[in-house]
Amino acid sequence: MATTTAAAAPALSSFYSLTLRSPTPSFSFLFPKPTKPYSLSRSFHSLSLTPQAKASDINTSFFDDLNPEEDVVFDPPTPPEGFTQPPSFDDGPEETEDEIAAAYEELYGPAYSGISVLGNNVYVMDSKVKKTSSFGKIKKEKVRDGFEERVVQVRRVTKVVKGGKQLHFRAIVVVGDKQGQVGVGVGKAKEVIAAVQKSAVNARRNIITIPMTKYLTFPHRSDGDSGAAKVMLRPAAPGTGVIAGGAVRIVLEMAGVENALGKQIGSKNALNNARATVVAVQKMKQFREVAQDRGIPMEELWK
Repeated sequence: MATTTAAAAPALSSFYSLTLRSPTPSFSFLFPKPTKPYSLSRSFHSLSLTPQAKASDINTSFFDDLNPEEDVVFDPPTPPEGFTQPPSFDDGPEETEDEIAAAYEELYGPAYSGISVLGNNVYVMDSKVKKTSSFGKIKKEKVRDGFEERVVQVRRVTKVVKGGKQLHFRAIVVVGDKQGQVGVGVGKAKEVIAAVQKSAVNARRNIITIPMTKYLTFPHRSDGDSGAAKVMLRPAAPGTGVIAGGAVRIVLEMAGVENALGKQIGSKNALNNARATVVAVQKMKQFREVAQDRGIPMEELWK
């Protein structure tokens, strides 16, 4: 009994020393200690792809022996054989005032002084600028391109916005040269004159050609529509005149048609009727166009 107690004493003492010195279990077998200290910066430097410069490779130059106040002699390189020095800008002949004025006018146009060295018209610049009337309002000159303008309708329109209503004017203008070309345009502006000018520009962008016979009438009948408006056009005998009303009559007169019959069917809207007239006219063809499409001589159309 005493032998077993003596044998168990050192085991218990070792157990007590284990429990008192290390109250928490050690997991050092899972994370073995490195033989050398681990450096994070060293690991990143080893992974970097750019080569690192060594201290011995850096050459630093110090200019302690130079005097900043000392004059440095400029020693240019020797020019090659056959080298010709270009003339200096100041060595050339001086330009006269007329040559300078001519160069300035060629770049920027006639001078505002009213004197042209190159013989240009000094009023060219002023003709393109808006002219002012006696009342101080801006007034544009009428474009002289052979087209006549005629106002079909001017209406006051309003636009409802957050702060109230905005008042504008809408103008419908028909332009034509009375030789078979006509155009219908519409424009809006805060003033009537500006609205008419904008609609005239829009009409000139929509010029079409109307086919006519030698009696200044249509080659055949045609119908056209725009929105709810429908227009019927029929040729007429010489001396009949233009028998039509509203916007249809204005379009035909500005185109140069002297003998025709027109009828508005449906809506009485001036803009839609004018556009319907243009659509009906665009459907018309001359006799030579039909013969060319069919591939037969023009005399065969009357058989």
